[in-house]
Formats: sequence, structure tokens, C-alpha cells
Amino acid sequence: MSLNPCIFLVELDEAFTQRVCPELREAGYTPIIINNIRQTLENVNIHQPAMVVINRHPHDNAGFALCTQLRKLDKSLILIMMINTETVEERVACLEAGADDYLLKTDYSPALLKLVSFYLTPPQIVKEQLQYSDVVLDLTTRKLFVNNNPIALTMKEFELLKYLMSHPQEVLSREKILDNVWGEEFQGESNVIEVYIRYLRIKIENEDHKRLIHTVRGVGYVLREG
Repeated sequence: MSLNPCIFLVELDEAFTQRVCPELREAGYTPIIINNIRQTLENVNIHQPAMVVINRHPHDNAGFALCTQLRKLDKSLILIMMINTETVEERVACLEAGADDYLLKTDYSPALLKLVSFYLTPPQIVKEQLQYSDVVLDLTTRKLFVNNNPIALTMKEFELLKYLMSHPQEVLSREKILDNVWGEEFQGESNVIEVYIRYLRIKIENEDHKRLIHTVRGVGYVLREG
């Protein structure tokens, strides 16, 4: 077993793995390319990976089935699905299969490295938090607390909520949000902000909780009470 944290890359595109493997090694990880699902299950106990990145083939649920099996084997293992399209249905399917997050296949290797850093970098000792109303975002552990109840966030949900909470009561345009959360190079679906705002509202605004993220028609969004 490698001394460096191990990352399985399961049935990923060869060009992608050739690009990302040197970058993972440079970042201090040991990437292991696995060509089929059976090999994944056989090697989990041997290498004890910290993360498994699984290709989601169109019209084939084998990747989801593997994700579910791995989640049953290890609750703490970080599971990432590589998907073709970022739709609500696809994302829900990933989460229901037990994945922690997902990555679009059109994204470049830096996007995977960012996910690796987000999920596998040990938290800093210094504690830092953002708070608005009864919503607390712990920047050290990257966890959300609503009425003191912990709620898990994906990397992009965390980054979006952090940006909103860093600018309370300020109307943020869609362009500003895209640039600061997704980056200027983003070329995904145009409604991606709306999709993630919906995810965050579900997590921080239950039936008894007042609305905090407001839509400013024709402009963007604002975090405010009332």
C-alpha cells in the first residue's frame, strides 16, 4: 500500500488520465488507473483509497451500482462520479447512489484537482466561520450548520454559499457569481446558478425557516432576511 493517499480512477478516458495522473502525483497522491468495476472491488481493501473517481457511461448504470457498493463498504470513502450532463436528474442519481460529488467530463483536470483538495486536504487548525441569521458556515471543516444542525455540502454548494455569505445584503449579479464561483473559463449550462440556488434553498430553507436567498429579477441574487 502506498504511503501517499491513493486515488482510484475507474474506467476514465485515457487522455484524461494521462493528463491528470502526473498532476495528482505532484500534489502528493498516488493515482491508480482501474479498467473495470471488478478490479475496483478487488483492490479497495488492498490499497485503501482515499477517493474513487468513477466514470458514468451513458445508458449504463454500472457506475452507479459500483458507487452504491463502495458506499456500503466504507462510509468515509470519498466518491466522485464523472457525468456527461449536469442536469438535476443526473445529480440526484449521483447522490442517491452514494456519491459525494460529481464532475463533468468536459471539465479539465484542474477541476478534479480542486475536488481532491476540497475533500482530502486536512482542515486548518485556525477556526473561521461565516454567520448570517441562524446559518453558520464553518470555513475550516467546510460544513454548514442551520439551527445548529449539521448539513453536508458539495464543493460547489460550499463555494456558492460562501460567496453569498461573504456579501450579505448585497445584490450579486449572475455574471459576478459565475466569475467568482465557477470561474471565467466556465462553459457549462447557462442555468447552473439557478440549479445550485435551488439546492441551497432546499438545505437552508425548510418549511419553518424564512427565506434567505432572494432572486432579484433581471439581475441576480441577494442574501437577506425577509
